[in-house]
Amino acid sequence: MDLSVSIGPLTLKNPFIAASGCFGYGVEYADVVDLSSLGGVAVKGLFLTEREGHPAPRIVETPAGMLNAIGLQGIGVRRFVDEKLPELRARRATVIVNVCGTTLDEYVEVSRILSDAEGVAAIELNISCPNIKEGGIQFGCSLNGTFDVVSAVRRVTRLPLIPKLTPNVTDVPSFARAAEDAGADAVSLVNTFLAMVIDVETRRPKISNVVGGLSGPAIRPIAVRMVYECHQSVKIPIVGMGGIADARDAIEFMLAGATAVQVGTANFVDPFIWPKLVDGLRDYMQRHAIARAADLVGAIDTQSALAERL
Repeated sequence: MDLSVSIGPLTLKNPFIAASGCFGYGVEYADVVDLSSLGGVAVKGLFLTEREGHPAPRIVETPAGMLNAIGLQGIGVRRFVDEKLPELRARRATVIVNVCGTTLDEYVEVSRILSDAEGVAAIELNISCPNIKEGGIQFGCSLNGTFDVVSAVRRVTRLPLIPKLTPNVTDVPSFARAAEDAGADAVSLVNTFLAMVIDVETRRPKISNVVGGLSGPAIRPIAVRMVYECHQSVKIPIVGMGGIADARDAIEFMLAGATAVQVGTANFVDPFIWPKLVDGLRDYMQRHAIARAADLVGAIDTQSALAERL
């Protein structure tokens, strides 16, 4: 069976990517996970310089999910290139770098630096983090802003370019089309949903930022729907994510139109999930006589469901 999939010019050995923000810089997991066995590693978001993020508490468990407001804490792109990337290369990881910015110029400069670095396979353009007030989400919630930042980065890199879209808008497919028109090779979706948790005894928010991003199984059905809608609207590949906890969840995203998937919150629960995902996909393909994982993409059968209703 052929588990490989293609994201624009980038071929992954399987559809499973460690989600940005949930796998550190990859090297933290290198002693327990064979990084070369993953389809890809999407590393923690990087700005031009180091960033402290929000003060604690920054994470709280929710029913069927997790709320976080880390604030994109990070070491900055130059330290990543000098300190983390060499080990990722040595571990033969397929490295997808999540690029952040507070201005259009910062997105461009971070992307330019990464484009000159050996071992970066693709850029995931983070224009959707709901936990910071400046940059990022300001681009991701504006069609013109999305087009402008994607097209600006497109001009300075030949790496596969994958804007990460926000679900916190009324019409996600229109943003996918704006990214496609600007030259994106693919889009990834969805980022977390803006949410809030209050401690009723103290009457205080449970995280310091007051609001944060909701992830985990609670958001999966909404994320699957958004992937399906975007698959109907764009021709470029989609990287789906949102609450994937096992191979069946991943296959659901692929049937809806995702070429590859990112797994995040589930990695906190089970850091050894990765071979289970691969084995589960193989088992499904064998049971259904499917030779290529790519044949699952967009293979949802909506016509039979419609016929049954009629």
